[in-house]
Amino acid sequence: MSSRETSTAGNCDRLYTALTGCHRRFAAGREREIACRHINRSLAECMVAVICPSESDAVRSLCSSGGTALKRRQCREAQLSLSVCLASHQDLS
Repeated sequence: MSSRETSTAGNCDRLYTALTGCHRRFAAGREREIACRHINRSLAECMVAVICPSESDAVRSLCSSGGTALKRRQCREAQLSLSVCLASHQDLS
C-alpha cells in the first residue's frame, strides 16, 4: 500500500469512528439520518477512494463541472470505469 493509500485508509478509520459516535448520540430514524449524513457521505467517498483510487480521482476531476461535450463524455466514461471497479470488488456469494 502506498503512503497516500495508507493516509486515506487512516482518514477512513477516523471517519468510521466519527460515524459510530454520531450513531450513538442519535436514536435511529430521521434525526440520525440528518445529523450523520455528512459523515456518512464522507466515509463512503473515502472508502471508494481507497478501493478504486485512480477511478475515483478521474470522476472527481472530470465530473466536477459541466464543461464541454468532450468533458461530459469523459465524465460518463470515468463514472462507468468507477462502477466497473467497484463491482469487481463486490462479493456476490
